Amino acid sequence: MKTILTKSSTILVLVFILMSFSYPGETNKDTSTIKSNLTVDSQCQIDNNTFQAGEEFVFEIYYNWNFVWLSAGQVVFKVQDEGDQYHLSAHGSTYRNYEWFFKVRDNYDTYINKETLLPEVSIRDILEGKYTLYDKITFDNEKNIAKSLRGKTKEVAEISEYEVESCMHDILSIVYFSRNLDFDNMAEGEHFPIKIFVDKETWPLQVTYKGKHKKKKIKGMGKFKAIQFSPQVISGQVFEEGTEMNVWVSDDENKLPLLIESPVSVGSIKAVLKSYKGLRHEMEAKL
Repeated sequence: MKTILTKSSTILVLVFILMSFSYPGETNKDTSTIKSNLTVDSQCQIDNNTFQAGEEFVFEIYYNWNFVWLSAGQVVFKVQDEGDQYHLSAHGSTYRNYEWFFKVRDNYDTYINKETLLPEVSIRDILEGKYTLYDKITFDNEKNIAKSLRGKTKEVAEISEYEVESCMHDILSIVYFSRNLDFDNMAEGEHFPIKIFVDKETWPLQVTYKGKHKKKKIKGMGKFKAIQFSPQVISGQVFEEGTEMNVWVSDDENKLPLLIESPVSVGSIKAVLKSYKGLRHEMEAKL
């Protein structure tokens, strides 16, 4: 599993994120087909009405190989209070009985401004098979500059500076930011844009809104009222051209990620909500 991912928006990149965003692929950056009142500029600031410090949810990662679903690992997402910042973390690891195939120990930590929900510091510390990466990005949101301390390990990392667009997000901040967007007036099939800075460049991507489900079954968790999205993916070693990822989030004030499904170049992957606690609102989507 190497490369990943795509884009996020309303939650979604959630897990694949951890299972490898390290190897950048290629994507068509033409966003001319986007049609929505949710613009890239709307990523600049938003009121947080969705999550709070103390929130924690866990995803189980399943990998389908030769028609057999294997429980491969888990990703734990947390929100902590750091004064005028929220500390967002997503820590992913494979289970021991899966590591003969591929070992993952990925740590994502992002510090966002509480008022704007924009990232100020973003850290990725990754071990995936024999691949390692340390990347600490400091965002100067006034000068539109991102300084990256990047290398195979923290000890050998070197600093580079990049010009970025205004209101730039990273892979974690866009997930929590997007949970606060209002999708009530979106039509099924409508697209909306997202942009993130990762692996030394900006990725302008888009998400397709695919409507609501009254009873979406989530393995081990029961049935939920859910909203479905399809994030654009970055084709490469993991995702083939034309691959469609599907994401379901709770249709309530939490907009909690419930399920992510996607085919990959050698099988398919599923990320399923395993547990949650510390939500800001009652889980009214659960039936």
